[in-house]
Amino acid sequence: METIENTILKNLLINEDYARKVLPFIKTEYFDNTHEKVVFEETAKFIAQYNKLATREVLHIECEKRSDINDTTYKEVCEYIDNFDSEQSNHEWLVTQTEKWCRDRAIYLALVESIGIADGNNEKKGVDAIPSILSDALAVSFDNHVGHDYLEDYSERYDFYHQKEDKIPFDLEFFNKITKGGLPNKTLNVALAGTGVGKSLFMCHMASSVLLNGRNVLYITMEMAEEKIAERIDANLLNVPVQQLTDLPRQMFETKVSNLSKKTQGSLIIKEYPTASAHSGHFRALLNELALKKSFRPDIIFVDYLNICASSRYRGNLSVNSYSYIKAIAEELRGLAVEANVPIVSATQTTRSGYSNSDVDLTDTSESFGLPATADLMFALISTEELEQMGQIMVKQLKNRYNDLSVNKRFVVGIDRAKMRLYDCEQSAQNDILDSGQEEEYDREEKIQPKNKFAKLNF
Repeated sequence: METIENTILKNLLINEDYARKVLPFIKTEYFDNTHEKVVFEETAKFIAQYNKLATREVLHIECEKRSDINDTTYKEVCEYIDNFDSEQSNHEWLVTQTEKWCRDRAIYLALVESIGIADGNNEKKGVDAIPSILSDALAVSFDNHVGHDYLEDYSERYDFYHQKEDKIPFDLEFFNKITKGGLPNKTLNVALAGTGVGKSLFMCHMASSVLLNGRNVLYITMEMAEEKIAERIDANLLNVPVQQLTDLPRQMFETKVSNLSKKTQGSLIIKEYPTASAHSGHFRALLNELALKKSFRPDIIFVDYLNICASSRYRGNLSVNSYSYIKAIAEELRGLAVEANVPIVSATQTTRSGYSNSDVDLTDTSESFGLPATADLMFALISTEELEQMGQIMVKQLKNRYNDLSVNKRFVVGIDRAKMRLYDCEQSAQNDILDSGQEEEYDREEKIQPKNKFAKLNF
């Protein structure tokens, strides 16, 4: 009786196009019978070593060399191979059936492994690994993409240039200008600021605006409690100063939240982890758990904040310098952003000298210069006594992969700390700032010096 396993193994010997397409996705454990596993292993090993299809004779000889099978099994393998006919199956049908078989086998094996974990038979994995195991099995598929052919794939490339990229927009004009409309997926974006300047305020404000825009938001905090983050977001969205939230009657509070829920289709999940205890692996497990239990998939992730995350590569930060450790965390978060297809927004501290500096630079990044090397967008939040008196905070671009760094390099936004909000300032507030983004005219004789009558302050 012909089975799908027989058909797959037979065509691996006689159909080169099929073999090269499906071989990377088939695993030995997908086969039940010993003789099928042996035939597949020897076939795959021969193709990998010689870049050619194996023959029946080759398989006979290679199987005879194996020390892990006895004479009886060797005879069964030889008989199994000799029963293969030379008729190729329809290519498209066979590829489709092979993909379905691989997925079914992966799911079955994942279920068996999950049951073993639940019964306590696996010492290396706990029950928290089950969602990830099942998700990986459900995701099994044949990926047809093997790279972009520059000369042949020009049409797709042209379409890519003209398609509108899905971005998470800001509700702040100048942030949209410097990012060309918002944050793209698969990116890491970092705010740099000193203690108390407004890192968490910025992220809470942005989380609030994204939620109002109908998107799903995941806010991961390792600095403040979940309730404290929710309190800041309440102040922003309910238009009530933080200090007055406790004075609101329950009915009024419920009414405000109810009215807010009618304005958006999005959801906001806030998850707290102990400081320096969670890494990208924990965040990945959280994403899987939220997808399974709440059918929640975030459109953007906030991590408050990067320096107090752990690294999945350097456990316990033992004998690792801060440069490598923080850079590893940044790379892992950016990898998570690519995997989850979302932008990640985080923050980092300035150095001691950068804390009092009114012109923060990349070199003022604390602990590791490897962080700005990894981030796609990095900007500093700067507060001075003068700015604080005017209810403003200055933003200085430090690194930008989305737009020209020299345009709108510095700008100010309004800040309402009581309601945890940022807002656009009038254009007149930008005019006195050097590099504020106005088109600069150059004199033909003095091309180096810009004719900008508003260039008064150089922060």
